[in-house]
Amino acid sequence: MTADVWLPLPPEEIEGLPDGLRYLFWDGAEEFPGDPADCVMYVVPYMKRWPVKVRPLELLTRLQVIQTLTAGVDDITAALSSIVPGVRLCNARGVHEASTAELALALTLASLRGIPQFVRNQQEERWRSGFRPALADRSVLIVGYGAIGAAIEDRLAPFELARVARVARSARTTVRGPVHPFTDLPALLPDADVVILSTPLTDETRGLADAGFLGRMKDGALLVNVARGAVVDTKALLTELESGRITAALDVVDPEPLPPGHPLWHAPGVLLTPHVGGPTSAFLPRAERLLVDQLHRFVNQEPLRNVILTTGA
Repeated sequence: MTADVWLPLPPEEIEGLPDGLRYLFWDGAEEFPGDPADCVMYVVPYMKRWPVKVRPLELLTRLQVIQTLTAGVDDITAALSSIVPGVRLCNARGVHEASTAELALALTLASLRGIPQFVRNQQEERWRSGFRPALADRSVLIVGYGAIGAAIEDRLAPFELARVARVARSARTTVRGPVHPFTDLPALLPDADVVILSTPLTDETRGLADAGFLGRMKDGALLVNVARGAVVDTKALLTELESGRITAALDVVDPEPLPPGHPLWHAPGVLLTPHVGGPTSAFLPRAERLLVDQLHRFVNQEPLRNVILTTGA
């Protein structure tokens, strides 16, 4: 009986994989690369739809580790009942911080400075100038202050902000300042010119940006979502956008992908990108480093990185 590792990257292209395991390439194809009963580590295919990711789970009877290549693990936690007990679920902390933080900054700047309208004007050969908001002197609220939230603040640092407020599941102190608990959001939202969502999707954060949350945002504020679409109540957001009271820049939406004809496509004051926070040139080298490190730890029976939970525990 072999000990197989299913990888969504061709194993021959990954340098430094440890000996002692059989590496099989599977990126969501109809046929599995080997007997699922021989798989001890399953690296979830990246940028595939949910049914593809979870399809083999109930067949992986000897599974010990699930490694995602995403920061969020909500796709897998939604299928926990299909997974045998004792499996460690690990996320990709350290892989997406650079790319996602870059996009959060790009969305913020593009929205504030009116880049989408300039692109439309260019297509129509119209030269229209005017004053736009700057990021300088603004107040930013980062909701979800994990590794990605901290990376976003790192990239905001040179922009002469008036202040940055940070919110996470629990209060703590960082070198940049205090992190507030979610319960402080009602008091923090009215002072923020830009609200950036970078929180994982959990039972606690699903629908976090609801009508009450959005209603507390100041007039003219910008909502940036690089978290998960379901963190925002889409119906409530549409109400605010259609009133013109706030604007939004969204890399993630609910539903996703956004179907043709959905009102969010043409809502006033919204900039949409198609969930591209992670897939950049920065992804592959960081993903490969994570996999090599995790597999060496697995072979040597050392503690794995980024363990989110153990099934059945």
